[in-house]
Amino acid sequence: MLRLSEEDHSKVSAAIAAAEAKSDGEIIAAATPLSDSYHDVALHWAVLVLIAVLAWAAACPSCVNWWLDLIFGGWRPESTLREVLTFVMILAVLKFTVVLLILKYMPLRLALTPGATKTRRVRRRAIAIFKAGAERRTVGRTGVLIYLSMGEHRAEIVADEAITKVTTPETWGEAMAALLVEVKAGRPGDGIVAAVKIVGDVLAEHFPRSATDTNEIPDKLIEL
Repeated sequence: MLRLSEEDHSKVSAAIAAAEAKSDGEIIAAATPLSDSYHDVALHWAVLVLIAVLAWAAACPSCVNWWLDLIFGGWRPESTLREVLTFVMILAVLKFTVVLLILKYMPLRLALTPGATKTRRVRRRAIAIFKAGAERRTVGRTGVLIYLSMGEHRAEIVADEAITKVTTPETWGEAMAALLVEVKAGRPGDGIVAAVKIVGDVLAEHFPRSATDTNEIPDKLIEL
């Protein structure tokens, strides 16, 4: 799992201060190890395995009897329906439990989580953080959040009302690309710094610094 050092915090704070010196915008940088625990993903895989066991038993009853004979050494008479169903139930529950235990290992759980699910969860968390910590906290509605979820190797840029009126999601493409290139290389701090610089240029273009501008949000990297 990626980590942010004290040096990274210092570099990001300096980059935010430099970027904000050119505009009335306020940049908030936030990073988190994971945006979600993905417990439901582990549960879905466990249920899928349980269903697969039931489907196997329904499709091949003779296979169930073969396993029963193997377990009990073939000394008992032909299995009753009750014995077969009990065996299938125990096997299904056992497989379900084993999969849940295996998927407590987060790297595997992440690997088995669909990319679209990760993207949605990261986006949802970014919006929640923006609403709680940045939205409408600036006089001109010029706050923008750069959010990095390191475990998923995904990022989001969420902007306040005044910024969204003069930009599109494509505006932030270069900043996102610069951020994720560094993250994939194991340098999340450098990635955030690169994104801050590009976002700062966009803000300077649309919201050049005025004489009355004040620093409304602290220039620091927030680790969640």
